[in-house]
Amino acid sequence: MGISTTVAARGGGVAQTGSARRGTAPGWVLLAAALVLLACVASLAFGARPLSWATLVEAWTDFDPADGDHAVIASRVPRTVIGLLVGAALGLAGAAMQGVARNPLADPGLLGVNAGAALAVVAAMFVLGQSSLTSLVWFAVLGAGIAAVVVYAVASLGREGATPVKLALAGAALSAGLASLTNGVLVTSQETLDAFRFWQIGSVAGRSWGDVAPVVPLLAVGAVVTLGTGRALNGLALGDDLARGLGQKVALSRAVVALGVVLLCGAATAVAGPIAFVGLVVPHVGRALVGGDYRWVLPLSGLLGAALLVGADVAGRLVLPPSEVQAGVMTAVLGAPVFLWLVRRSRGVAL
Repeated sequence: MGISTTVAARGGGVAQTGSARRGTAPGWVLLAAALVLLACVASLAFGARPLSWATLVEAWTDFDPADGDHAVIASRVPRTVIGLLVGAALGLAGAAMQGVARNPLADPGLLGVNAGAALAVVAAMFVLGQSSLTSLVWFAVLGAGIAAVVVYAVASLGREGATPVKLALAGAALSAGLASLTNGVLVTSQETLDAFRFWQIGSVAGRSWGDVAPVVPLLAVGAVVTLGTGRALNGLALGDDLARGLGQKVALSRAVVALGVVLLCGAATAVAGPIAFVGLVVPHVGRALVGGDYRWVLPLSGLLGAALLVGADVAGRLVLPPSEVQAGVMTAVLGAPVFLWLVRRSRGVAL
């Protein structure tokens, strides 16, 4: 291990392939923020009902509740906000998961987080008859948290502790088991199946401000916790032994990252359902642009995740008018080719 790498780790960074990436990282973050703004404008302007740009500007400068076009734009605002929040949460959680597991194929489902949230939501619907988002979000976070704790406890068994490989294996096994239990509950209750199958697709359509309020505090706390782990993830990227040698508490670092991921994924899954590919693809794009320093990868992944999900939602409205393709389907359609391209450029996305 070279001296420069060790010094970079002590300073909270990871040695980059060149100074160009470090110097351009703020520019990429600003460009991603501009992309988010563009996606928001498109989300308000495009849909089953075509609106002119003049109408969009007028709705913001001189809103008239009696105007049908203005009412349509107003109804798209909470949908856009939820798309931003969920996309940012999944992108941020995906980057953190890939960093803590040192696995480029990891996503928020690696620790069984999404499967635990889904099972908890189904159980709340089936056993307790819950249907409101205010109550379901807490069940989703609880299920995600329990699943993460179980995976970490199983992976910690043995002398080596919770290594990345053991975390991945335990997470995959638990996810399969929880998915089987979820399906078992669904086949016994048609009512629960009807309520769950629309949520399972993954969508931000039909959401209101009442759906935003319950998840904002959890997403805010999760984002703050996860963004604060950039230096810790940089240390973990060097390997557990070297991280410990530099004075880092590896188990505590992983626990803090897991806490942030649980809050982000639990709240995002509760409000929008399990949406795939955002947490998997976005971090690869971020690392390809700014290198391996998680102090930049994390915020960039959050911004790119928000832009991807809102953009996918807009594309879903336009592809088969006047009907809509749900955002969870469109993220897979848009994300799969990008991910295949990134896999071919494995040097650019390696951890």
